[in-house]
Amino acid sequence: MTEYPTSQEGPQPVASGGGTDDAGHGKAPIAAAEAVRTHAQVPGNEPGGAGAAGPDARPHSESSGLPRPRATADPGAGEGGQGSARTRDGAAARNAADAVDTAVDTGAGAPGGAAGAAAGSAAGAGLSGGGGIPEISSARREGDRLRFVGAATRRIARGIDLDEIVLGLCRATVPTFSDAILVYLRDPLPVGDERPVGPVVLRLRRTDRLRPIDDLTGAESAGTAGVPAPPGLMGGAGLLGVGLLGASGELDFSQLPLVGPQGDLPAAELCEIRSGGALAEVLRGVRPVFGSSAAAKAALPELLGSEHPVPRGQRAILAPLRGRRRVIGAAVFLRTPDRPAFETNDLLVAAQLATHTALGIDKAVLYGREAYIADELQRTMLPDSLPQPTGVRLASRYLPAAETARVGGDWYDAIPLPGSRVALVVGDVMGHSMTSAAIMGQLRTTAQTLAQLDLPPAEVLHHLDEQAQRLGSDRMATCLYAVYDPVSHRITIANAGHPPPVLLHLGGRAEVLRVPPGAPIGVGGVDFEAVELDAPAGATLFLYTDGLVESRLRDVWTGIEQLRERLATTAQLTGLDHPPPLEALCDDVLDMLGPGDRDDDIALLAARFDGIAPSDVAYWFLDPEETAPGRARRFARRALTRWGLEELQDSLELLVSEVVTNAVRYAERPVTLRLLRTDVLRCEVGDDSPQLPRQRRARDTDEGGRGLFLVNRMARRWGATRLSSGKVVWFELSLPGAHDRR
Repeated sequence: MTEYPTSQEGPQPVASGGGTDDAGHGKAPIAAAEAVRTHAQVPGNEPGGAGAAGPDARPHSESSGLPRPRATADPGAGEGGQGSARTRDGAAARNAADAVDTAVDTGAGAPGGAAGAAAGSAAGAGLSGGGGIPEISSARREGDRLRFVGAATRRIARGIDLDEIVLGLCRATVPTFSDAILVYLRDPLPVGDERPVGPVVLRLRRTDRLRPIDDLTGAESAGTAGVPAPPGLMGGAGLLGVGLLGASGELDFSQLPLVGPQGDLPAAELCEIRSGGALAEVLRGVRPVFGSSAAAKAALPELLGSEHPVPRGQRAILAPLRGRRRVIGAAVFLRTPDRPAFETNDLLVAAQLATHTALGIDKAVLYGREAYIADELQRTMLPDSLPQPTGVRLASRYLPAAETARVGGDWYDAIPLPGSRVALVVGDVMGHSMTSAAIMGQLRTTAQTLAQLDLPPAEVLHHLDEQAQRLGSDRMATCLYAVYDPVSHRITIANAGHPPPVLLHLGGRAEVLRVPPGAPIGVGGVDFEAVELDAPAGATLFLYTDGLVESRLRDVWTGIEQLRERLATTAQLTGLDHPPPLEALCDDVLDMLGPGDRDDDIALLAARFDGIAPSDVAYWFLDPEETAPGRARRFARRALTRWGLEELQDSLELLVSEVVTNAVRYAERPVTLRLLRTDVLRCEVGDDSPQLPRQRRARDTDEGGRGLFLVNRMARRWGATRLSSGKVVWFELSLPGAHDRR
């Protein structure tokens, strides 16, 4: 901000008492400290005088709310010694005003250092209105107020959340503008156009005050430097002066209004605003009022509590905090008896501070709501927990690009498929906005639907590409879709412009799988190619998004190589015969990220292949004829005998007979029967009829319709899945002695 001098500048002589240092150089003048030690009244500066604004004065400057001081010429500037004295005093006043802006803008206005003392000195001279150097004009003091308001509003505007904004108000005003402050906010705070459904309640959000002298680290250093402590803040006849210090040098808290011992609340914590009450009227008026006014005398006890005394005279200001649509709280500024009372112009300062604080709180509340919505949107888009399919163990991680924007287009998924298979999906929609998250949710839902149809991976990507084109011409995404079969120990992978997966073998060797890259989803008019690879037992497959391997510090292929080396090194530490723990391995992979590598969201899906041994699988084809149920019972009996599970023979034969009978009734091609022994006994019956069976309650006269009822009553779990070539009906039985996890 440009400073307008009040007199002609000249060479500044060293102030009396400055002395010289050991090297013979003149010490820094201490006129700034000496200039504010007296509080003589200046004509025109009394409350209500020509130099003060009336109670209805409105702000003339959008940034500060005060009229900008104009440059004035000192008529005595050229009159010899008198002009020189005025020049020196004017420079000292400007130095004190500069201290206000610097101390408040850097947060040093709070007690605790020499900078805070300098800021408080300027405040005592230019803000309290109790007088100062007689040569300081009313325009000069109004300029000091303007500079303070500018610095304080900058301090408040730095905050991005609610607590930072309220803290900024407290630190900017104590002790520069007031000795204590109380900030009340509505509980709960309204958001947007929300209207309160119950009574309006104010909660004491934060208080701030001068701390005991033992906590003021700058007090001792200021005294040893030879600079006297400014009155009104740090010593002398100020707040910590005679009458407030006990024999031990500690503060006598009984002399501080509304401020009890440390740990006690200085006012009531909650206040319910009564409709038509004095506090409601003051808040409705919006303008700050002195504590000595008739309205505030009735409103302050209602706000602070009747057990807390209110200071007399103009030593309190009650300032409503009004946001964009309604009053959201109130701030109370307090001064002690040893400090000059508030002036009428201080009401304009309080109004400006209250306005900036309220608007900042409004923005913080809206930002918090948007962040909450984005976080909930992202949370619902990603799976809450991964399934536990047979023959594979899964682990996942998701990291947003930044804590302040927990929404993006990365996603992962694991979808159980018929035949104990599982589909592994990872994708990345371009962008980090709410739109990207919404598109990601649509593509993820489409992928789940296509997976339930048991389409080949290349067909799934083709349909996802068509869906992305229907969503818009610029909807681009990458995706990798893989299907793992634990029985055949094979995996089929199709890629749409996504980084290739990395396979960590049991012996510690890590390799980047050679998968055709393909074009991103949304390009349109391209074919996708799938490859089938071995998935040996004990191996771990890593699917990830480009945020893990690409950043401003490295390209994608360098990052992929670093990932491969990291996995190989970690696997060798755990031994060649034992794969590393899956969860710990995921955490170790994320540790490879440096401080500057978080440029994008990160989605990671790890699959540990356990597989199902061939000795635990029994498979048959049955012709669709009347003898098929009997043959199915005999096959099942033989398999149970081989596995030593004769205890399940009666239950399995009954359920197999019912399911196979229902399949033969509608099938035209051979029916498949498969038994899998893992932690449960699973039976799968497939046919070429797409119609899914539906459980119903048979009437007493019906000859059929009870098969699925028996399956539902006796099986641990059961279900039916439609395939591209028909359907599969399956059920599970708990093994003898096994814990039922249903």
